[in-house]
Amino acid sequence: MADECFGHPRLAAIYDPLDPDRGDLDAYLGMAQELEARSVLDIGCGTGVFALLLADRGIEVTGVDPARASIDVARAKPGSERVRWICGDATVLPPLQVDLATMTANVAQAIADPRTWQKTLQQAHDALRPGGHLVFETRDPTGRAWEKWTREDSYGVTEIPGVGFVESWIQLTDVRLPLVTFRWTYVFAADGKVLTSDSTLRFREQEEVEQDLGAHAFVVEEVRDAPDRPGKEFVFLARRL
Repeated sequence: MADECFGHPRLAAIYDPLDPDRGDLDAYLGMAQELEARSVLDIGCGTGVFALLLADRGIEVTGVDPARASIDVARAKPGSERVRWICGDATVLPPLQVDLATMTANVAQAIADPRTWQKTLQQAHDALRPGGHLVFETRDPTGRAWEKWTREDSYGVTEIPGVGFVESWIQLTDVRLPLVTFRWTYVFAADGKVLTSDSTLRFREQEEVEQDLGAHAFVVEEVRDAPDRPGKEFVFLARRL
C-alpha cells in the first residue's frame, strides 16, 4: 500500500512543488547513458519525473507504482503518452526485456517488508534482458540520517500555484532498526486542512543488499557514492546473469 503522500490525491498533486530540486536524478540519467540503455523499467516511478526525463531522451520507458494518485499526476504531464504507466508493484509486471531497471530516491528502502523486497528483486531480474542492469540507492545506516528528521530541521512553507501556502514538516515516530518510521504533516492555509502521511523505511547494510542481489542472480559490478549526498548513500549497480 502506498503512503498517503503518494496515494492521497491532494498530497500527490503537491508532491513535485514541495520537492522541485531533483538533481539526485542526474546520476541515474548519466548511468542510463553510460550503459547505453534503450529501454528502462522505473520501479516506484511516483509522479513520473524520472520516467519523463528518460522519455525526453528517446528511451522507451515503463513506469510502475502502487499509488494511483501519483500515476494520475504522471499521466497528466506533458509527454506522458510516451511512457507506459502501470499502477501496481513490480510483482504485477507484464513480460518485459529491458536494458535497465531503476529504483530512485527512497524506493528501495520503502519496500520494507522482506518478502516484498525479495519478490521485487526477482521481478526486476525477470524484466531485464540477460546482461541488463539494476540500479538503485539506499542510505548507509551508519549515517543515522533519521536523527535529523525533526520539525526544527524540516519545517517549511511553500506557495503552490492554484493551491496557496502549504506548511510541511517531518517528525520521527519510531526507530527499531533496521526500520525507521516517520510522519509528514501538511497544513493547507486555504482551508486549514491538515493531512498526514506515515512512512517506514528499512535501512539495509551493504553486505545484506549484496547477498540479496546474489540470491536473485545479480552480480554487483559497483557500489557508488551518490554525487549529491557524498558518504551518505550506497548506489548499487548490478548486472543480471
